[in-house]
Amino acid sequence: MESESNGKSFVNVGYKHSELTGSIIGCAMEVHKILGNGFQEVIYQRALEKEMLLQGIPFHREFEMPIFYKNDLIGNRRVDFLVSEIISVELKAVIKLEDVHLAQAINYLEAYNLEVGLLINFGTKSLEFKRLINSKFKRNQDNHGNLLNHGS
Repeated sequence: MESESNGKSFVNVGYKHSELTGSIIGCAMEVHKILGNGFQEVIYQRALEKEMLLQGIPFHREFEMPIFYKNDLIGNRRVDFLVSEIISVELKAVIKLEDVHLAQAINYLEAYNLEVGLLINFGTKSLEFKRLINSKFKRNQDNHGNLLNHGS
């Protein structure tokens, strides 16, 4: 689990879309610095929305994404944030991230065919974040345009 709070840059050229994920993490760090831990997830979601707006980061909040099983639509799931139509951001406000949280975030990447995601936990004394890569990403699959056409 990556976790930084000492003012270091969150950009690491070894990661896909590092500049954008670094900016998102920087926004989350600012929110955590101001609010600390102990609030419900929705409070952090609202604060992160305001911070990303201030930083000029394009996103959809609570973006509804379709879930397919063998080409049949079986339901929808709302991702906390879809940033620049390429990065999913899942927020948590829990004392300890569990394997199930990581599995959930990775499942969303696979279900939506997104290559990169972030799992951010505001529930600890120091902000926790994890950059996620979808190893099953299908580059040629039309995902982003379809997602925007199906969203709310």
